[in-house]
Amino acid sequence: MLGWAVTFLVVALVAALFGFGGIAGTAVEAAKIIFFVAVVLFAISAVVGLLRGRSTNL
Repeated sequence: MLGWAVTFLVVALVAALFGFGGIAGTAVEAAKIIFFVAVVLFAISAVVGLLRGRSTNL
C-alpha cells in the first residue's frame, strides 16, 4: 500500500510541475488516504500479533 501512496505522490508532483492543479490536488489526497490506511492496517496487525503471542513447538 505504501507503494501506491508513493505512486500517487509522484503523479501529484509531476502534475503540479506541469501546471495541472486539479489533478495534483486529487492525487495528493489519494496518496494521503492510502498512506493513513496503510498505517492503520500496520498498527492493527502489530496489536494482533502482540496479543496472539508466539508459541513454541517443543
